[in-house]
Parts: sequence; structure tokens; C-alpha cells
Amino acid sequence: MKRRGRVHMHPSIDPATTALVVIDMQNTFCAEGSPAEVATSRGIVPNLNALTPKLRELGVPVIWVLHANESYGQYSDWDMFYNHIVAGDIRERTLQANSPENQAVYTELQTEAGDITIVKNRYSALIPGSSSLERVLRSRGIDTILVAGTKTNVCCESTARDAMMLDFKVVMLSDCCASLSDEEHRSALENIVQQFGNVVDSKELFALFERT
Repeated sequence: MKRRGRVHMHPSIDPATTALVVIDMQNTFCAEGSPAEVATSRGIVPNLNALTPKLRELGVPVIWVLHANESYGQYSDWDMFYNHIVAGDIRERTLQANSPENQAVYTELQTEAGDITIVKNRYSALIPGSSSLERVLRSRGIDTILVAGTKTNVCCESTARDAMMLDFKVVMLSDCCASLSDEEHRSALENIVQQFGNVVDSKELFALFERT
């Protein structure tokens, strides 16, 4: 408030130039017993299922961003992660779970034929070489992204930070993101609201549209 005189960095956003970007809502992270399970991700499914039809009615594209990594014998296309972040049985199970042929939007989420699905291979979908997300957004004249998915403090935050660095307006949807703990979730939201964009819940979002 002292720095910019208001809570929200963007007091209004235009649905005509906005897209919903849903990060990593796939079996690897959402399914019970999966190697990288984020159990709380299942809790945001009803909020996403309530939100997406309303956004589609406004012409807001729904973009599902899924994580996948290629493996080549003992190597992968992200050796830093698979050689240093995960190990042993978890490494092998995660590689298998993240193989491109296994990727699909989590079955409890409601998708439509007009939705867009993009595959990334790093935490951020906007770091160079990770995915085609930036090209898809630019080609549609999108200047604002609504960020949802899991984990709030890893792939969602990484994508949101890079989006702001690339001059996209960022709105993090607090009740449509999930992390392993409340502390991690809140800390990520604090980072976003201070330096990178708005933080609102899915109901508050429509007030930002109405101010356009």
C-alpha cells in the first residue's frame, strides 16, 4: 500500500485479452498414491470446475499446461531435477509418471473441445525452451494470465514470475492453487502480491472484469 497506493497491481483486467493457465493438474500430481502427489490439489477441483464454464462464456481461453519429461535410458531431458531433486525408486516412478505418453488432464476436471493443452518440461512454462505457452498467448493477443494449479510455490509461482518478467499481467487465483502445506501456499501468494501481480480468489476475479 505504501509503495503503490493500492493492494492490487492491476485494478481491472479485460476478459478479451485474458487466458486461464492451469498448471500441472494431471495424474502425476493429483492422483492418490502418485509419486509426486499433492493431495490438496484434489481439493481445488470443484473450484476449477465452477470457474472454467464462466470463463469460457466470456471468451477467456482455458489452457491446461501439463508437465512431461523425455527419458533416454539412464538420462532424461532434465538431468538436474532427476539426478539431484529426486532419487532411487521415487526418481524412477516420477520419470515414468512424467513420460509424455502418460500425460492428460486429471480426470475429475471438466474440459471442453475448445480448450488448449500445452506440455512443459520445466517448473516454469515460460522459461525459454520449456513450452509453447508464450507463443500461444502472443498469437491470441493475450496480455493477462490467470494462474491456477499446483504447486502454488513451485510451478505456479515460477510461471507467474516469468510471466510478469515478460510483461504479462498476472492474477494468481488463491482458491484454485494448491501446495503441500498452508505455509508454502501463503508464502507464494505473498511473493506474488508484493512483486508480481494480483492475488484474488475465483469469486473476486469477476469484480476485476466488471471494472474494465
